[in-house]
Amino acid sequence: MKMLTTQLSGLLQRIAASEEENIEETARLLAQAAAREGSIYFASFDEMESIAINAKYAVETFPNMHVWTTDTVLTSIDRVWIITRSCENKEALGLAKKLSNEFIPFSVTAAEPPDDANHLASLAYTYISLKLSKGLLPSEDGSRIVLPYALSAMFVYEAVKMKLDEMLMDE
Repeated sequence: MKMLTTQLSGLLQRIAASEEENIEETARLLAQAAAREGSIYFASFDEMESIAINAKYAVETFPNMHVWTTDTVLTSIDRVWIITRSCENKEALGLAKKLSNEFIPFSVTAAEPPDDANHLASLAYTYISLKLSKGLLPSEDGSRIVLPYALSAMFVYEAVKMKLDEMLMDE
């Protein structure tokens, strides 16, 4: 338990230290819709759907937030936050390409760093890496276990929401 706590703490500190500017830029991008007549759509995939559920039903809900579906009709004043475990998620990539072609600004949060192989990051207006490339703890067989994608994404969500709330209060 102590090792898990230490590793989780280290992961969240790495995200906070290296992604602070990207978190602020993401909040700024989403605030463009929240401050106007637009909507903020969360397009979350696999276990990351928990982030959209939290944003919609938490005590402090995310402003102007809606859950994106394949039937969603977007306008230029809307913003989308794609939240996925992997930058290789085909559904997330398809949505990113569609948004890019339609000139609808969007942000992405995924595990991988924004490098040349990360096509999702290259399409996004803003990109936040979860800094998860392998499990946090070693197992008895030498492999790595504990991949807290949703937990680290929830940390990023809370950081973005804090910044967004600050920006909207200043207006």
